[in-house]
Amino acid sequence: MTWSTLAWIAAALLLFWGIGAYNRLMRLRNAIGEAFVQLDLQLGARAEVGERLLAMLRPALESEQATFDALDSAQAEVQAAVLATRAKPYAGDPVASLAVATAVHAAALTRLMSLVEHHGELGPQAEIQAALAELKLIERQRAFSRQVFNQAVSQYNEAAKQFPTRVLASLYGFTEARSL
Repeated sequence: MTWSTLAWIAAALLLFWGIGAYNRLMRLRNAIGEAFVQLDLQLGARAEVGERLLAMLRPALESEQATFDALDSAQAEVQAAVLATRAKPYAGDPVASLAVATAVHAAALTRLMSLVEHHGELGPQAEIQAALAELKLIERQRAFSRQVFNQAVSQYNEAAKQFPTRVLASLYGFTEARSL
């Protein structure tokens, strides 16, 4: 074999490696998006049940308007963060905003659940308890979806940091993804 033949073989191997590494990074980045879709569904379901629960509780707990306003505001922040994250669930800034918004929303929901426990005179108790049970189920599902999302992010970040794929990742703009 001549040196030129060896050089062509080396170039072909390098090209095939580059294509494979790029495709792997794309597949892992797409897995983040797929995991986010499930999380997005859980956040939407949580918002729907939360709105239904608020509609049932507002008449009975008129004195707790500040709690309702905080929950409404937190839900609006979550929706805005979800919209920003949908476009690029692998981008750091939108996911960071979503993490903060979901934490604020979780705190507001905890406050609302505490109010429900302390007030026994809340009208149709069966409907309220059913909504609370549904909300708790959705929260467990959301936690699982969040775990799957974080695992996808971890796998992508790990692959993007490995040498020599790291060089290709920086060349093609594969930036580090953020967990929730």
